[in-house]
Amino acid sequence: MSTEPPAGAAPAVHLTAITKRFPGVVANSDVNISVRAGTVHALVGENGAGKSTLMKILYGMQQPDEGTIAVNGKPVSFGSPADAIRAGIGMVHQHFMLADNLTVLENVVLGSEPRKGVGLDFAAAHARIKEISDSYGLGVDPDRLVDDLGVGERQRVEILKVLYRGARTLILDEPTAVLVPQEVDELFGNLRDLKAEGLTILFISHKLDEVLSVADDITVMRRGTTVASVSPEDVTARKLAELMVGSALPVPELRESTVTDEAVLSVEGLTLVGADGRTVLNDISFTIHAGEVLGIAGVEGNGQAELVETLMGIRSPTSGTITLSGKDITNESTRHRREAGVGYIPEDRHRQGVLLEATLWENRILGHQTRKPNVRGPLLDRRGAKADTERIVVEYDVRTPGIDVNAAALSGGNQQKLIVGREMSGAPILLIASHPTRGVDVGAQAAIWEHIRRARADHLAVLLISADLDELIGMSDTLSVILRGRLVADHDPATVTPEQLGSAMTGAGRED
Repeated sequence: MSTEPPAGAAPAVHLTAITKRFPGVVANSDVNISVRAGTVHALVGENGAGKSTLMKILYGMQQPDEGTIAVNGKPVSFGSPADAIRAGIGMVHQHFMLADNLTVLENVVLGSEPRKGVGLDFAAAHARIKEISDSYGLGVDPDRLVDDLGVGERQRVEILKVLYRGARTLILDEPTAVLVPQEVDELFGNLRDLKAEGLTILFISHKLDEVLSVADDITVMRRGTTVASVSPEDVTARKLAELMVGSALPVPELRESTVTDEAVLSVEGLTLVGADGRTVLNDISFTIHAGEVLGIAGVEGNGQAELVETLMGIRSPTSGTITLSGKDITNESTRHRREAGVGYIPEDRHRQGVLLEATLWENRILGHQTRKPNVRGPLLDRRGAKADTERIVVEYDVRTPGIDVNAAALSGGNQQKLIVGREMSGAPILLIASHPTRGVDVGAQAAIWEHIRRARADHLAVLLISADLDELIGMSDTLSVILRGRLVADHDPATVTPEQLGSAMTGAGRED
């Protein structure tokens, strides 16, 4: 079956001269995009380039100050997402909007419940959901509880939700940010099936290799406006990066060694048994020295999150010891570890890193509320916290109208740079960095790498956990693999390949 739209067919979406202003910032300026029907159209750009604002305008969440929108050749004006849905446009947000305590069916029909007389016709909804799932190869069971689903499965439920409402154009906002490689492959297979049935996909991503593999057309945004429309056959990842940020694609690398003999973090025989009796960490031992980055590779769900939470004092180990600069902190509180000089970049910035409805300067205080410059004696020092937030904004290139705006007003990458700046402040001796560049663009990624390099040169010890194998290999002095809660292999970052690392992560060649 041909997936090309008929010759002369109207674009599925046509945006002309879209401009959107907020107090102190122009989010979109004269944006022009034409999306061919029945294609995957990628939208790329730095965090803060205006992609999210543009998609919110297309989905009716915001209204443009200037410009026009046409869907299938017809001018439209959306006052709400309901208007966009009626026009056949659906959006799958980066952060899923599902109720964990409801079934797939209940989540899908929520707000669009099927009626049979005065009652609800769940049998018809069940049949329709099963039909959509089977037609597009989504593999979704309507009766499963969302709380029991993995990340990839939840995303397919979100896609099913918009298809159930009749969407013919799907906006996917950073759809691979939280997926492991196998789930990414499955998603791309789903997208090809959707395209084969004539649906149109708007694909927002920072991952240039993925964009090049899945997109039919690519639009590049920079500083709020469109700067190029290209075909994937005509560009490389490096060229796309240059269009996005005006510089070459950054490369993760540590350059010269700064590793010392001073042990900062020593972990011996760390074991954690969960409430269900399952051993999630099994006899973990390692040492990180001042000036050293220890990278831990593993398919997500193999104990990385539990290891980080145990090191931070969020969980108590069943056995084993944790020593920080020669002092046993195994049973110390999270606050004690923070005050002893442990910085923490969590894997989920919205759940663990920032308070979205709090200001930037208030977020600067989080986790550091007992230390200068945030306090003076027993009292909160607002002036000190604000001044230091101003410093972080400048030093870490946090793009914001000011420090009094809420964190929710920032793009994901700028939220992440604020977190990195906060955790690098106060001269930490150990940084636990869990997916520090997840969901950020190449410019923010390069900046975060550079801050880690500089801190390492100043003798910071770093535990780096990442799903990006190139990042792990390039940014680590030593490299270990975690599998089913155990450290199963050590590799030299100077010689190991991503393929070798991936094989160790999946347990290929192991008998246990």
